[in-house]
Amino acid sequence: QVQVVESGGGLVQPGGSLRLSCAASGFTFSSYALSWYRQAPGKERELVASITYRGSITNYADSVKGRFAISRDNAKNTMYLQMNSLKPEDTAVYYCNARHIVTQVMYWGQGTQVTVSS
Repeated sequence: QVQVVESGGGLVQPGGSLRLSCAASGFTFSSYALSWYRQAPGKERELVASITYRGSITNYADSVKGRFAISRDNAKNTMYLQMNSLKPEDTAVYYCNARHIVTQVMYWGQGTQVTVSS
């Protein structure tokens, strides 16, 4: 049974930090490219950051470059998003996405809420 579970969201003040985790099971984690997406109220879901299946290449949305860092641990079947210098505009539900490198089969998590507010 495939499971993709995000955790680590919460309420944080502007300038603060959070670390999101995405724990996966039920599929060959190391054969999947991984991404973090987010969706704010009334807005479309947007790509925040992505990482290749070996973790050698990462990409970021311009809005988070220099503040967020994506990483993965294939031995633990887990992906992370370290978020620093958070801004109110980072408020959104953050989703984990896994996409197979050959078949393009995708899995999504249920999302974790991040709220940046004083």
